[in-house]
Amino acid sequence: MGRFREVSSDEGAEAGIDMSPLIDCVFILLIFFIVTTVFVEETGVEVDKPQAASASQLEKTSILIAVTDEGAVVYGGREIGVNGVQPLVKRMLQKEDIPVIVQADRASQSGVLVRVIGEAKLAGATKVSIAAKAGNG
Repeated sequence: MGRFREVSSDEGAEAGIDMSPLIDCVFILLIFFIVTTVFVEETGVEVDKPQAASASQLEKTSILIAVTDEGAVVYGGREIGVNGVQPLVKRMLQKEDIPVIVQADRASQSGVLVRVIGEAKLAGATKVSIAAKAGNG
């Protein structure tokens, strides 16, 4: 009688690559890129901006405030009103000195726009800009 050697399941199985360290590295890289990405917070309303010859690209880190054609002042998708501009800008400027960009609709009243700019200046904003579309020449 011959003796047969028992084959354990490890020896008969094909040698595979352990994927868990690779998956760990991918998740760490994913978390790193998510944390370091700068998100631009949009105003939440569609504004028909006027054209200007000197229009330039918006800065990535800025406070975007929209003035609609009905005169509503909007930040982050919710209406804050003219009186809400100063506390908002003051709170945002505590972290770092970032510019305030006002996106005023073409049909909006200039009085509301001037009041929004004045409230932002009173809150301590050193750079207040008005967003516009680039002109044709």
